[in-house]
Amino acid sequence: MYYHRAFLLLFVLIPMICNGAINQHEPIKIILNNWTSQIVLSQVTGELLASQGFKVEFVDSSVSDQWGGLAHGILHLQMEVWEGTMSDKFNHMVNTGRVVDAGTHSAKTREEWWYPSYVEKVCPGLPDWKALGRCAALFSRNGSQGKGVYIAGPWEKPDAARIRALNLNFTTLAVKKGDDLWVQLKAAVESQMPIVLFNWTPNWVESRYDGKFIEFPKYAPECETDPAWGVNSKFVYDCGNPKDGWLKKAVWAQFEKKWPCAFTIVKKISLSNNQIAEAAAYVDVDGLSHTEAAKRWMLNNRSIWQSWLAASCTK
Repeated sequence: MYYHRAFLLLFVLIPMICNGAINQHEPIKIILNNWTSQIVLSQVTGELLASQGFKVEFVDSSVSDQWGGLAHGILHLQMEVWEGTMSDKFNHMVNTGRVVDAGTHSAKTREEWWYPSYVEKVCPGLPDWKALGRCAALFSRNGSQGKGVYIAGPWEKPDAARIRALNLNFTTLAVKKGDDLWVQLKAAVESQMPIVLFNWTPNWVESRYDGKFIEFPKYAPECETDPAWGVNSKFVYDCGNPKDGWLKKAVWAQFEKKWPCAFTIVKKISLSNNQIAEAAAYVDVDGLSHTEAAKRWMLNNRSIWQSWLAASCTK
């Protein structure tokens, strides 16, 4: 009970720093995707905007569907746009004026195949991707006919194209939701079974498990479009994902005009790898709900989010 009362006091003490009339008629619709940090940090953002008098509504959306929602003003705000998986659509939407780039977090991202370090004992040469190819049979499962199995997330990615381009004796097994990745990882670690699965940074996993990303051939934009580029002259996607990628925020094109103060706050929000990993760990390690995790994060990081509200602005 003390925990919840303390959280409520946060907003009693927050000054109403945004001046001018508040748009009381239409809520700001914040996108919730299906991975932990995005949900928790979206809820943190919603709490901040609500503290300044804005109506806020959270809307579940897939990554693929969110772009149409943002383009048509059905959805208004996305707090985690990852370069590795969303850059093409994001850049297209920004270039056509249907979505606005609302700034970049300080965090650096990477999304890639990943394995726990104990796998190196049975597959020498890792994290080099060629070693992974030589050890494919170690990652086989019932029904894979001797092929290695890569545990993919529920998000659309060119894993099959990469397997083909790099001639890897692997197949993919996609989980239904992001949390299922960690069920697979926990089971594999407990039995010391070789596993390679989709992972990313910032993420709570790096603070709990020792492991590494597979080092595929270095990424370049031409890898996705020009078959002649790279180690395989016949196929695209013969490379890994970008390293040290950006993490951005995206808003509906009319967001700033409709809610200028909210836009100023969103622009100021910038999170580091550690801050994002902390938010995710409250759910995926400590077992809190997304809402409880957002409350705990705000209690533990008050000076950070207060700085985002430091400047006055007009709604």
